[in-house]
Amino acid sequence: MPIKESSVIWKNGEFLPWHQATTHVLSHGLHYGTGIFEGIRVYDTPGGPRGFRLTDHMERMQDSARIYQMPMPYSAEEMVRASHELIRLNGLTSAYIRPIAYFGYGSIGVVPEEETPLDVVIAAFEWGAYLGDDGQQEGVDVCVSSWNRVAPNTIPAGAKATGNYLSGYLISREAKSRGFREGIALGVDGRLSEGAGENVFLVHRGKILTPPASSSVLLGITRDSVVTLASDLGYEVVEQPIPREMLYVADEMFLTGTAAEITAVRSVDGVALRAGAPGPVTRRLSEAFFGLFDGRTEDRRGWLEPIEPAESKIAPTGATGTMEIRNGAAVTV
Repeated sequence: MPIKESSVIWKNGEFLPWHQATTHVLSHGLHYGTGIFEGIRVYDTPGGPRGFRLTDHMERMQDSARIYQMPMPYSAEEMVRASHELIRLNGLTSAYIRPIAYFGYGSIGVVPEEETPLDVVIAAFEWGAYLGDDGQQEGVDVCVSSWNRVAPNTIPAGAKATGNYLSGYLISREAKSRGFREGIALGVDGRLSEGAGENVFLVHRGKILTPPASSSVLLGITRDSVVTLASDLGYEVVEQPIPREMLYVADEMFLTGTAAEITAVRSVDGVALRAGAPGPVTRRLSEAFFGLFDGRTEDRRGWLEPIEPAESKIAPTGATGTMEIRNGAAVTV
């Protein structure tokens, strides 16, 4: 999906014009996948733009940095404040926020030298439905990939790291080459894991099933939101290991994630889901989820965070000076 350019990007405490937010070709993260990131949606609600669980995402990014022992120079709170200001400067009411931190230019070798900087960037731009508007209305056709997800104690699946997504790249590329919209991966034990970039839910005999963290899945924030909403609606949600054959006898199946939101699955390996797509449970959950953004569902947990200008400009700990955009250029004040 092509990127729709915005005006400015936040990088290392500065707001830069879009095309000036560059990095060196010998940056460590580009060669070794040493980066962490998040994806957050901003929805245009009746009360104005709202970041969906923005703070939760930034806190998970801190967790990813801790797992990989990356010295993050900004706190979750500072990243949230910078995101607010970035949305305002770009004049966005609905957006996708992409924060990323990666080891930059300074050394070569698998482990970067201590002086190698950790560059931190936040971009925000307009983005539609990841798996297509028709996918949310009619469901998507998926296949089980020949590629397994990473084995436990190899690459930490619980961290949202750039290098981890080579697995998703192989899974999704294979699926698309076979004419499917997305790929589903099994773990090394042959049980269900997750999609290329989505968590997976099945509906079977009135229960909602999803693989646990031990199945090499990223514990998605949208996943957690769906589990909570399902409980509100009276459904029983069971986290358990799931054998592959359950994909073919499930009544319903859907994918979740910041990009995918809630997307129904119509068929797996050419086998249609019994209840069609979307099925009644998927529809109820979708109505509750998307209802958060148009006022039909009460935001009882404060998931919708108002996008407001930061009270002060953001600079790294110990830095002097702050940045503003004036006449399209970044200036120090």
